[in-house]
This record gives sequence, C-alpha cells and structure tokens, in this order.
Amino acid sequence: MQQKSLSRKLLTKVLSVYFILTFVVTLGQIVAEYFNTKDHINGELATLQQTFSGSLTRAIWELNTQQALIIADGLLAIPAIEGIIVRDDSGAVITQLGRYIDINERYSNQLVQEGVRLTEQNSGLFGYTFPLIFEFSGRATQVGDVTLFSSRAVVLDRIKIGIYFLVGNAMLKTTFLILLFLLAFRSQLTLPLSELTQQIEDLELDHLEGTKVEVRHDEANELTVMADAFNRLIARVQDYKVQLESTQKQLLHSNEKLDQHNLLLEQEVARKTSGLSQAMMDLQQQKQELEVKQQALREEIERRRHSEEALRGKQSELEKTVDDLKQAQDRLVQSEKMAALGGFVAGITHEVNTPVGIGVTATSFLAEKLEALDYAYRDKTLSPKVLEHFIEEAKQSTSLLQSNLTRASELIASFKQIAVDQTSDAIRTINLAEYLHEVIRSLQPNFKKTRHHIDVNCPESLMLSCPAGAISQIFTNLLMNSLIHGFEELEEGYIRITVLDEGQMVDITYSDNGRGLTQEQLEKLFHPFFTTKRDQGGSGLGTHITYNLVRQTLGGSIQVSSEPGHGLSYHIRFPKNLKRNS
Repeated sequence: MQQKSLSRKLLTKVLSVYFILTFVVTLGQIVAEYFNTKDHINGELATLQQTFSGSLTRAIWELNTQQALIIADGLLAIPAIEGIIVRDDSGAVITQLGRYIDINERYSNQLVQEGVRLTEQNSGLFGYTFPLIFEFSGRATQVGDVTLFSSRAVVLDRIKIGIYFLVGNAMLKTTFLILLFLLAFRSQLTLPLSELTQQIEDLELDHLEGTKVEVRHDEANELTVMADAFNRLIARVQDYKVQLESTQKQLLHSNEKLDQHNLLLEQEVARKTSGLSQAMMDLQQQKQELEVKQQALREEIERRRHSEEALRGKQSELEKTVDDLKQAQDRLVQSEKMAALGGFVAGITHEVNTPVGIGVTATSFLAEKLEALDYAYRDKTLSPKVLEHFIEEAKQSTSLLQSNLTRASELIASFKQIAVDQTSDAIRTINLAEYLHEVIRSLQPNFKKTRHHIDVNCPESLMLSCPAGAISQIFTNLLMNSLIHGFEELEEGYIRITVLDEGQMVDITYSDNGRGLTQEQLEKLFHPFFTTKRDQGGSGLGTHITYNLVRQTLGGSIQVSSEPGHGLSYHIRFPKNLKRNS
C-alpha cells in the first residue's frame, strides 16, 4: 500500500487554501479593473457626442451623405470604437460600419430623444446612442441619431498589462511562500520523522535487549514524546516475551498428556459409532442436497417472475418513449418550419423597408416643392422657368415613387404567397418556373450582400398540381444549406437548378460548387439532427425535412452525391399531378 507523507499532505492543504484565496482576490481585482475600464470607455463614447455631433448633424441636414460617411470613418478610426450606425430622421440607416448589433430590435424605427447606453451583448459589444439635433433660426430639429459601439476586446486590451502585473505578483508571492513552507516542513517535520521511521524499521524483534530509538532535535516536541513512548513499549515487549516463553513450556507439557488421553478416547468412540455415523452422514448429505435443489428451484422461479415483470415494464416504457419521440420529432419539424418562416419575414421586412423609405423621402420632397410653388404663386413671383423646373422635379419624384412602390408591392405579393404555402399543405396548380423565381426572390435578402449566382433552367410552361408549400420548403432548405454550409469561406459560388419535363414526372437536378461532403458525412446527411454547425446553432433538421417532403408529401425520390472540394448535387423526381388521399 502506497504511503502518503504527513508533511506533504499538511503542506498541500495549507497551500490549497492560500491558492484559493489568492485566486479569488486576484480574480476580484481583475473584474473590478474590467468594469472600471468599461465605465471609462462608456464615458469616452458619451464625450464624443460633444465632439462630432455638430459636424455630423450639419452633414445629414444638408443631405451630404458623403461627408457623413467620412465623419463615420473618422469615428471608426478611434481605438475605443469598433462600430458605428448612423440613422436619418425616418429611422433609416445611412451607414453602419465595423462591428455592430441590430438596433432596430430595440428602437424599431424610432429615434432616441436623449443619450442611451446599450448594455453588453453576448457578442461582447456595448455602446451609446445619442440624438443629432440641428438648430436653425431658434428652432431645434432632430435629424437622426448615432450609435457608437465598443467591445469587450477593447476593454481587455486596455487592462491587459494590469492583468499581467496582478497575475505575476500573485505567482511571485505564491512561489516564495511554497519555498518557505517546503524548507520549514523539511527541517522541522520531514527529516526528523524519516529518521524515527528508519530506526523503527531497523529494529529486530529477536534482539530487543538494550535497543532504543532517538530523535535528533534541540528541544522537546511531539516526536520526542513519540520516541519515549516507543522505548517504553519495547521494554514491555521484552517482559512479555520472557513470560510467554515460560508459559509456552508449561503448555507444551500439558498438551502432551492431553493428547495421549484424547487418542485413547477417540479410538474407543470411533470403534462404536463408525457405522452409525456413516449412515447419518449419508442421510444428512442427501437431505442437504435436496434442500439446496429446492432453494435453487424457488430462486429460479422468483427470478423468472421478476424478469417477466421487468420486461413488461420496459416494454411499456419503450412504447411510451417511442410515442414521445415521434411527438417530439413532429414538434421539432414544425418549429424548424416556423423558424424558417420567421427568418423569411425578417428578410422581406428589411427588403420592403428600402423602397418604402425612398417613397416617403420622395413624397416629402414633392410636398416641399409644392409648398414653394404655392408660395411663389401667391407672392406673384411664379415664373415659367420656375414652373418648368417644378414640373421636371415632380416627374422625377412621381417616377421614383412609382418604381419603388411597385417594387414593394411585388415583394409583398411574393411574401404573401410563399408564407401561405410554407404553413399549408393544400394542393394547388403552379407554374414551376415562376414559383422558383418567387422562392429565390423571397431569399434575396440573404444573397444580395454576396457574389453568389443562382442559375435556373426550367421550361416556362411546366405546370404542377401539388402542395406548393413542400416545393417552397425544399428549395428554401437547399438554397440556405448551400449559402450557410457549402459557400463557407467561398466568395463567389454558383448554384444551378435544372428542371426536365418527363411526361408525368418532373426531374430536378440541384447542384452547387461548394466545399462538398465526405463519404461519412454523406451517409448521415438525411439523418435527423445531423449538422456540421452544431456549435453555431444548427438544428440538423433541414435535409431531414427535405427528404420527408420529397418521399412522403410529393411521393417522389431524392438522391445526393458529393466529394470534398467538388460541391454537392441532388437528384429529385416526383409526379407532376398529385391527388390528395380522401
């Protein structure tokens, strides 16, 4: 059995308590330094309102977007600032640079009326929002607001040297304390105890006469007391040894006499009872064997009864577990559909906001020009040249209004149809080429900031009678998988959708030039909860839902092929006309 040193054990406990206290104190100092520096940076962000708000307010008032962008770039160059968002008086974003968070979730399209601090987010960003007020002729008009962002990385960079100093100081003190304790324990406990132990191990039990153990120490302590007690024990052992030898001699003599009497008695008893003993032994043995067999039989019957009850209970639990898993899978699939629809709504809302905002601006501009024209008319200063200039600007404004409102109308119409389809399994007749373009248009907010290309090759007159929501969900999952997984670390990707009309069947080939999958990943692609983005929030249900929609909802087949670095290709076939079972 391995022995544990008492001094080492005691030293370990003492140093453990010291390490914990040092760690807690150092950690508290680091946390306090972090929050003090963070408050200081928040104060710097608030101070920047006095420095840059005047020039930025004038640039927005004069509609000088270029100047506003230059000022925003200048602010972003400040080390404490990692991101900036500038909005105009309608709440529309003029520019957003660096790292930032979506402030529309907090403020919507409303402007802040006074300085507001943004608390730290999970991404480490925090910031300060202040209004831009333009004063003209004694009137104050809010022309927008600005949000400045800093991050946890900036705070840590400022306190980095302080952290190094605190950690180094703690390590230096800890090292010195360890050395001091090691020397003290070695001289006062470890070495004297080792000498005492060695003397005890060197003792010979057969030669204890005149044997003593000694501890080399300048003053009396617990070890000297232990040595004296052990010496007294050796003396008592010597006395007991002498008494034991005398007693053993007497016992040997008595045993010899007793053995002689026992031998005679045993011979007589053995002669008279040998027959009877043998018979009783045989009967007793048979009885014991029978009892053992009966007990084993009862135990086997009881064990089998318990096993049968346990199996029945396990069967009931397994049936309930299977039902629960089926319900959970259905809920997860429905949640995935709702999550996709939520992302779709957010993208369409952001996309519609641009043409609507341009329409509002054009309307405001036209109203100002009408007011100026009315003033000139009433003031008798209206000239043909002014009227012609007004008509030209009115035509441009109405043209801008018409094009942007048409764009918003098309987006809303596409959104309404796709949204209804994704939440309904109703069978309706669709033009596949037009419907594919509607699905792609609904996902445009996700693709418009990339250089990826989508090529659709589909007969213009191909009509399908099927659940349109299944078609929308399938291509939404495939396109978003290519964007999120296939085109990761790829600046310019290509997606090709080829549709063939084969009589009563539709043949679709979907391919991209993304990163591809290994053979092991390909075998698990359609399994539920399989994803390569588990650490980034992936649910692993997209391809599983696609597989079930093709096989069950559309009554078709789906195959996939891929190689690492050579993209991914799906081959899908299903009937053109699907009749719902009554």
